Amino acid sequence: MRSALTVLLAFAAGVLLMLWLPSHTTLPAVAGHSATTATETIAADDNGPATPASTDADANNTDDWPSSSPSPEQVFSAQPRMVREALARLTPRVAGKPNLYVVTFAGDGGEDVFRNEAEYAAQLFAGRFGATAHTLVLENNPDTLATHPLASWSNLEDALDGVAKVMQPDQDILLLYVTSHGDQDHNLLVDMDPLPLDQIGAPDLAGILAKRPFKWKVLVINSCYSGGFVPPLHGPGTLVLAAARSDRSSFGCGSDSDATYFGKAWLVDALNRTPDFIEAFKQASGEISQWEKQDKLTASEPQIDIGSGITDQLALWRKGFTPGPAVTFKPAVPAPASTTAIAQ
Repeated sequence: MRSALTVLLAFAAGVLLMLWLPSHTTLPAVAGHSATTATETIAADDNGPATPASTDADANNTDDWPSSSPSPEQVFSAQPRMVREALARLTPRVAGKPNLYVVTFAGDGGEDVFRNEAEYAAQLFAGRFGATAHTLVLENNPDTLATHPLASWSNLEDALDGVAKVMQPDQDILLLYVTSHGDQDHNLLVDMDPLPLDQIGAPDLAGILAKRPFKWKVLVINSCYSGGFVPPLHGPGTLVLAAARSDRSSFGCGSDSDATYFGKAWLVDALNRTPDFIEAFKQASGEISQWEKQDKLTASEPQIDIGSGITDQLALWRKGFTPGPAVTFKPAVPAPASTTAIAQ
């Protein structure tokens, strides 16, 4: 979350990054950014026991940064260009009918499961729902630093601004699919160490969206405690889907998973049977409940909030295409054969 001490914290971020990097060139200024890192803000997530906050030694360690990738500074400075290029690759809008603009956001760069979902969601909507569906991927992952823009606060704002310029706000629908860890204070983990990325809380996301002219929105928050995002995101013309109650974990992340429970149930299974997002949610909720009972887990209880008008607008969008065949889920990074249910 962005504090009133933005300028001071941004300077601190620059100093810290210069210590990390082999060269001593100055990073470009990013307006409105704090230097809050994922480990500082979410010192204990819901994926197990509390983890200690980062130390200076941890922050200066770039041993895990992929050697084949651009340096952290190069990645950081390339983001405006990468977002512009991603926006330029959006397929042309189909005139005369509502279009769907899909932005996926994989927040945690430490687990491939989030990358898998973000990329599959883009493939699913583009491949199954016809020319009226347009997709853009933001993700944090060591293997895609040169190919996809980061899932960051600034990139999300820039991507939404770009989408707003090419869509018809009174007709077209924004679908934002967010997948990451979440904490009990309803903050999303936004992490691509050692880059100092701002975390995004429920009020932050509501504020980001409120500044933009989207009349019709489908907002999918796939994380633990994601029900806490429902009240601030509630509104007319808005469908909000959350993977869990505000006080419950959701499951299926970790290095042993290809997809989270909610991602598998809603994206891979239900939306390959029906293009109706609300019906898909009902099917997914039942499937998740069965899995949780089998695994003897506390029920996550996915949440749904249907704002006025959005059901009719989504029905009008569905009239504009004939659903294509099911899109096979092929994870970018397959998980090991054995899987365990881990809270997000």
